Amino acid sequence: MNFIVTGCAGFIGSTLVDRLLAEGHQVTGIDNFSTGQRRFLEGALACPSFRLVCCDLLDLDALKQAFIGGDAVFHLAANADVRFGTEHPRKDLEQNTIATYNVLEAMRANDIKKIAFSSTGSVYGEAPVVPTPEDGAFPIQTSLYGASKAAGEGLIAAYCEGFGFQSWIFRFVSILGERYTHGHVFDFYQKLKADPSRLPVLGNGKQRKSYLYVQDCIDAILLAMDKATDKVNIFNLGVDGYCELNDSIGWICEELSLKPQLDYSGGDRGWIGDNPFIFLETKKIQSLGWKPKLSIRDGVIKTVEYLRENEWVFEARD
Repeated sequence: MNFIVTGCAGFIGSTLVDRLLAEGHQVTGIDNFSTGQRRFLEGALACPSFRLVCCDLLDLDALKQAFIGGDAVFHLAANADVRFGTEHPRKDLEQNTIATYNVLEAMRANDIKKIAFSSTGSVYGEAPVVPTPEDGAFPIQTSLYGASKAAGEGLIAAYCEGFGFQSWIFRFVSILGERYTHGHVFDFYQKLKADPSRLPVLGNGKQRKSYLYVQDCIDAILLAMDKATDKVNIFNLGVDGYCELNDSIGWICEELSLKPQLDYSGGDRGWIGDNPFIFLETKKIQSLGWKPKLSIRDGVIKTVEYLRENEWVFEARD
């Protein structure tokens, strides 16, 4: 297969590229390197089966050219900055919704019918049912990020109906692991590196969240695309459980052999749109034979180990 991967230099994207190449596929990777890291592609760039296209997804003409010869698309490129969404609302619209429209149009121009899409558990807002199933009613959206992803899902479903596409939509919890460069473990590590004696914490630390190790995430995506055959296939991806933010802080500090003073900002959430309880039901993906190999705790520790061995990522993201 010739797979196209948008956001190929990102955390999940570059991990997926490596997996696809290892399985013998041709891969065209697309990234504008606004947040992606070229170093994540060092292995891929040494592989003759990989082609890198430096392209912005808002450039539809360039995207149509880049998609020539593709068989299926993994659309992972997005603005994932949930916390600061209210400071730049147009960014979510452009990079998540309009970019998804452009991907679909580039597919249509090249007669590519299959798309895997990285959505988010944030589309459920503050769900009334926990753990939240895929067929749960959509509540009022609470973040611009979640709203933009829900819009992307809607566009994809409409293209499946209107143009004969087939899609696999994955609603992730937060992903952890090697090449992780965005999220609470990254932020806490950076803060503790600057001041090991004190750790500012947004909210009260009692926010309950679920996380998934990146390789388990890739396993689930590839299995679903192989076995799920509906026109529109929607899967929650996560583990059977959650932790308090305080638990994660404890694991991070233990791994770093630190005992900082925790300074809480207060309240039951860290920012506007922060969901204080995220826990997704994953019976659907598990029914296909998938099961995560790592616990949340193990994922956090692996992430800390990666950051400790690759502190260059902090400078690269500044």
